[in-house]
Amino acid sequence: MYDVAIIGLGPAGATAAIYSARYNLKTIVVGQVPGGTAAEAHKICNYPPFAEIKGFELAQRLLQHVQAMNVEVVFGKVENIEKKKDFFELNTGDKKIQAKKIVIATGTKRKQLGISRENEFRGKGISYCATCDGMFYKNKVAGVVGGGNAALTAALLLSEFAEKVYIFYRKDKFYKAEPAWTEQVLKNKKISPIFDVEIKELIGKTELEAVKLSNKKEIKLDGLFVEIGSDPNIAAVESLGVKKDERGYIIIDENCKTNIKGVYAAGDITNHKLKQIVVAEADGAVAATNIYHELMQ
Repeated sequence: MYDVAIIGLGPAGATAAIYSARYNLKTIVVGQVPGGTAAEAHKICNYPPFAEIKGFELAQRLLQHVQAMNVEVVFGKVENIEKKKDFFELNTGDKKIQAKKIVIATGTKRKQLGISRENEFRGKGISYCATCDGMFYKNKVAGVVGGGNAALTAALLLSEFAEKVYIFYRKDKFYKAEPAWTEQVLKNKKISPIFDVEIKELIGKTELEAVKLSNKKEIKLDGLFVEIGSDPNIAAVESLGVKKDERGYIIIDENCKTNIKGVYAAGDITNHKLKQIVVAEADGAVAATNIYHELMQ
């Protein structure tokens, strides 16, 4: 029986684990990807005290910190959670974990375009991670869908490899991106933004060869990177009945408590409007601290 089981290895889950260990709570973390979606970031430039750090490097540092605290880490996926009389049971498929309290820190999952042949071309020209796959497009033509920070930083990374990078965005300019990223993109001669368009069709035989736009134009591409936002990664904890907002994010109070006694949530899975690493880590610390006080009562 663990004092606390944390679901997720991103910044929120890692911080919750570190704080729980410092409180001498018997702690276990279950997650698939160290660092979560932060690990996919080419560069992170608004995370104190680093002026700049690669997402993969930050992810490794988080994992190393957790392991240095002697926290048990299970690499896997929680398939479902069952509420017992006075504890919770997590099922990973080949392992059952019992804990008095749980912290949901499952973050978000990438949105898809939702058009025909998208899954068919996944890994064959369609990608959701420029950091993972960008190097495969050296001297090739790549496209990015989206207009936020993730899309623009993906385009900048791709420009280091590809000979040409298109950005396809459905609005008339980059409204959501930080001015610093927008400025770099517009100055980059390899990058060509195309505004007021949507991807309507994916073209190719066995691999992606081109896209057809809503303005009827056809653009030849070797690869297309989808950066159109994320949805809450809620599937594993649906059975608990945690209360969610209209967008599907878990509603928490100032102590990171959900509506279910003993269930906490932290990070991007919650209804915080600002989805940032520093916010996620703060949530993890708050959740662990309140769990400690609750168990000590």
